[in-house]
Amino acid sequence: MSGHSKWATTKHKKAVVDARRGKLFARLIKNIEVAARMGGGDVNGNPTLYDAMQKARKNSVPLDNIERAVKRGSGAEAGGADWQTIMYEGYGPNGVALLVECLTDNRNRAATDVRVALTRNGGSMADPGSVSYMFTRKGVVIVAKADGVSEDDILMVVLDAGAEEVNDLGESFEIVSEATDMVGVRKAVQGAGMDYESAEATFLPSVSVDLDEDGARKLFRLIEALEDSDDVQNVYANFDVSDDVMEAVG
Repeated sequence: MSGHSKWATTKHKKAVVDARRGKLFARLIKNIEVAARMGGGDVNGNPTLYDAMQKARKNSVPLDNIERAVKRGSGAEAGGADWQTIMYEGYGPNGVALLVECLTDNRNRAATDVRVALTRNGGSMADPGSVSYMFTRKGVVIVAKADGVSEDDILMVVLDAGAEEVNDLGESFEIVSEATDMVGVRKAVQGAGMDYESAEATFLPSVSVDLDEDGARKLFRLIEALEDSDDVQNVYANFDVSDDVMEAVG
């Protein structure tokens, strides 16, 4: 898991500063729209919207864009799309299992994009249920590191709120809980005066495939191809890579 988490964190940081920033913004705006549509536009009564807006702010999405997304999603302003969440399953190089989460207004386009990205990059589509059993829905809160705050300090703050484990990702801590406990964990972090970077439900693998440098390069190329689709919101994969491999791949 550690390699996977570090890879996700590194990729996320890169996305903020490179040419893919526009795609990241679009994904974050979609999340806000959907959260507002599902739970209303009041952040005080909609923790999912609160966290979606927090993540957008942390990634420098302009406030006007965030506010318009809330209005579109809640129906206060016209123009909101009918986003549907669809999960596709597949396999990548070295037998790595993939869950591809799409947020789309065109199911056929999304399915085609996912299939083409997989088949052109050494992967394949899988039957529903053949991959998803290897993943568990979890809540993940990312907390920025602060001077003098250790892994044990974080654990003491969040343990009673339902946290299951705390992982050191280098420049931040990852707090894992049941998805239903995530908001409580996030509130415990805030109550302790700590700054959190993101809080969201995600899929974590129960078993992982170790990848060497060649396998990692092939898999990362596939995941980038999947994420080039505007319909793809998240890609989850059950791989692990060592720090040496991460450094070699860059």
